Amino acid sequence: MSQIVNQNFGKARARTAASEARVLARLRELVGAENVLVDPARVEPYAQDALKEKFPPEAVLLPRTAEEIAAILRLANEERFPVTARGGGVGYTGGAVPVEGGVVIGTDRMNEIKEINADDLYVVALPGVTTYALQQAVEAHGLFYPPDPASYKNSFIGGNIAENAGGMRSAKYGVTKHYVLGLEVVTPTGEIIRTGGRTSKNVVGFELTGLMCGSEGMLGIITEATLRLLPLPEATRTVRATFKTMREACAAVTRFTRARVTPVAIEVLDRASINAVESEYAFGLDKEAGALLIVSVDGSTEEVERASRAVEEVLKESGGYDVLRAVTREEEDRLWDVRRALSPAMKKYGTLKLNEDVVVPRSRVPELVERVEEIGRRYNTFVVNFGHAGDGNIHVNFMCEREDREAVARAREAVRETFAAAVELGGTISGEHGIGYVKAPYLGMAVTGATLETMKSIKRALDPNGILNPGKMFIEQEPEAGSRKPE
Repeated sequence: MSQIVNQNFGKARARTAASEARVLARLRELVGAENVLVDPARVEPYAQDALKEKFPPEAVLLPRTAEEIAAILRLANEERFPVTARGGGVGYTGGAVPVEGGVVIGTDRMNEIKEINADDLYVVALPGVTTYALQQAVEAHGLFYPPDPASYKNSFIGGNIAENAGGMRSAKYGVTKHYVLGLEVVTPTGEIIRTGGRTSKNVVGFELTGLMCGSEGMLGIITEATLRLLPLPEATRTVRATFKTMREACAAVTRFTRARVTPVAIEVLDRASINAVESEYAFGLDKEAGALLIVSVDGSTEEVERASRAVEEVLKESGGYDVLRAVTREEEDRLWDVRRALSPAMKKYGTLKLNEDVVVPRSRVPELVERVEEIGRRYNTFVVNFGHAGDGNIHVNFMCEREDREAVARAREAVRETFAAAVELGGTISGEHGIGYVKAPYLGMAVTGATLETMKSIKRALDPNGILNPGKMFIEQEPEAGSRKPE
């Protein structure tokens, strides 16, 4: 079993083949032999996330209860081996991969929805429930769970909370943390605690629930969540418009407030995005256009009729053309098909995509896009911009060939300058994806030294031995995939 190598934390114990066998035997006693995976073929899926960079663990554990997880963490502190918690494995920053080896705790089998309360508007779920399954379950009761990360069909609720996941609906409804009422968490030292509760108001003691939201699996392992629900909107409407420039499209976004409209989603695609989906799927889009804007509203039937017409007028007044307003669900799906088709269509631009998710105040999005395009030209790197214009969260994608080392190096420098531009414009380096190990070297660009030290102090207080998810957030350079060797 690997040792803890981060010397900011507890001292590792010497590891021998005999001691490793002893640890594995104890793990089998704790969770059952059938729930301890060591065969390389079965372990491999847990070695990577959406980045596809592999860091194999020595074992994967599949517990079913908080008590089992607590016992694992107590053993990890005793024996000083790393533990990494994992949800659906769909992140983009390596937050759930075991860069220092040890064991992965998969929450796959903790997938029960325990309670749906329509009177008090909450749902209680275990961490392995997918976002999609939870949404479907509550909608059957006429209820609504708004957070909708792009990976909603595969992402786990526990992972959503650990990453504070967003999504397209965040323009109106916010992000995951706005819906977390209470949590059950196993601390790094193996205690089971409860934070928050089942009420929307709760100011008893420190706000530990908020601390766990976005903690990236470094401060505890979420084993149960109580989530706030809303009444399910009666209807939705979507409007799509084409623009000559990204600046025109983004300027339209700030005009919705004056029209007394709060769209549920506002997605923007640049020219490269339009060309990618049109070349691949032939939607009939204008390939000479500078941008595409897709806007959805929700509410009662009467509300969405008024709001969608107001959106249509704003788009036209802002320079939009080829404006289409969906009336039926089928028409609405066709308008959104363009956005859904984008990620797979981008493969035409390169085999490697450096997918960043910077965020700025939404009024600064046009400046951000112009700066990013200039950075791409300067580093001779193709760039595709799209994302959530409603909250200023733009997905900047630098494209290159994976085997071209010089091109990859240029793209990485372009990423660094993009982060600097976002911060300079009043934003930050991540709106959704988190830090993990990929963005860890850039964390100091976004927070002050004192802020960073405060974060480290919290980590040390809760995890004195550095057991939980080591090698993330506070490292100075990215680890090399596949470079870790078992001790």
